[in-house]
Amino acid sequence: MDIEGTRAFVTGGSGDIGGAICDALAGAGVDVAVSYLGNTTAADATVERVRSAGRRSCAIQLDQRDESSIDAAVAAVRKELGGCDILVNNAAWNIGIPFADLESLDSSTWDKVLETNVRGPFLLSRALREDLSSSGAGRIVNISSVGGLLPGSSSIAYSCSKASLIHLTHCLAAAMAPLVSVNCAAPGLVDDTRMAKRLPDAVAEGARRDAVLGRVGSAADIAAAIVMLCGADTITGQTIVVDGGMPGAMNFG
Repeated sequence: MDIEGTRAFVTGGSGDIGGAICDALAGAGVDVAVSYLGNTTAADATVERVRSAGRRSCAIQLDQRDESSIDAAVAAVRKELGGCDILVNNAAWNIGIPFADLESLDSSTWDKVLETNVRGPFLLSRALREDLSSSGAGRIVNISSVGGLLPGSSSIAYSCSKASLIHLTHCLAAAMAPLVSVNCAAPGLVDDTRMAKRLPDAVAEGARRDAVLGRVGSAADIAAAIVMLCGADTITGQTIVVDGGMPGAMNFG
């Protein structure tokens, strides 16, 4: 499918990877609504880049732990773009807590991670189901993590949330077929991003050491994978790993 002229909502488009996804979609001819939680400066910069590529764009505040904020954001997407064909569930939250430090992973931190990284994407997908189903080009792409495939990431809560998001992809692919395809990208370490800076040093060094290509994932490659999945007509329920080739994750791609 040619995605030129379609409309996308990219959550966390103010971030490093989210911004790259917005840029790539705009380059493919897509109008893009960009969500942000608090970083208005970065969101506005992403919007300006999308507009510079000749596409419509807007920044929309979203706290995806808050159902009323989700409803308001969906209404704003419909108002600004006239509907939504593509939902990219990119926004997430992490915190660096070594796996062995179980005592530091309290229930409030667990809830914040899981509510942001799993419940939020589910609620957004549900809220936009009518738009996606009626568009004739409905696509959802969830951004998970290699940490959802392997027991290593910024925290146990983060790994569990990203594993859940991968299975949510499977479940939504079955629930929303045949009108909407639902796929997932699972990045590994992406250096110089805010998420990467919250990783324990041992986890980051391990990713750099194990990547068989001698380099870890890149925001540009992640964004290219998202564009490919949005254009594919016969791929659903799948997860693409973008990590520089970590052997432990190869069987999951």
